[in-house]
Amino acid sequence: MTGQPIVEIRSLSKSYRRGGQVVPVLSDITLDIASGEFVALMGPSGSGKSTLLNLIAGIDKPDGGTLHVGGIDIVTLSEAQLADWRAEHVGFIFQFYNLMPVLTAFENVELPLMLTNLGAGERRAHVETALAMVSLSDRMEHYPSELSGGQQQRVAIARAIISDPTILVADEPTGDLDRASAEEILNLMDRMNRELGKTIIMVTHDPNAAKYARTLRNLEKGVLTS
Repeated sequence: MTGQPIVEIRSLSKSYRRGGQVVPVLSDITLDIASGEFVALMGPSGSGKSTLLNLIAGIDKPDGGTLHVGGIDIVTLSEAQLADWRAEHVGFIFQFYNLMPVLTAFENVELPLMLTNLGAGERRAHVETALAMVSLSDRMEHYPSELSGGQQQRVAIARAIISDPTILVADEPTGDLDRASAEEILNLMDRMNRELGKTIIMVTHDPNAAKYARTLRNLEKGVLTS
């Protein structure tokens, strides 16, 4: 069930410099995303969808406009404040998992908790719960190289939710997976949204993946078209 806006964007713009040239990427973006929503951002390559996701996640800063997440004006935060804010409020799911190859599944999921004041026993309980949610309790001592692509992405999802973030941002989360594994991951994200009420913002070029979202927004040359 969705609620009040968790993301509020007004007249957002973003450009990048390429050599001596200024290349506009996003233009006059206004968008609300409700708490508990599952949104898919679609558009052709270069349309600005990953840039928009990075702005919402506090990885990058806009040139103009306002951007509030959970009532916080993240545009005004310093780099150090943004880093703290991301650690507390944003869970990241990437196309290529970004797991540490020398760490077990358990240790990869535990990583975000190492920045908290939780004791070892509390961290273990949290990690075991997260891995159980993604059906990997029997793989927690395995290294990424010992896991399939779908299993690695499930570890990444467990890591993303371990700190109970305000939003989950997913950039092409099934782009490196076969169809069966992709369906498995999308069903898991759907369950996170419906059963746990997680707000999910997903960038995808795959119409089949977009079907799992409850709201679809299209970007065309840096402009929202629907």
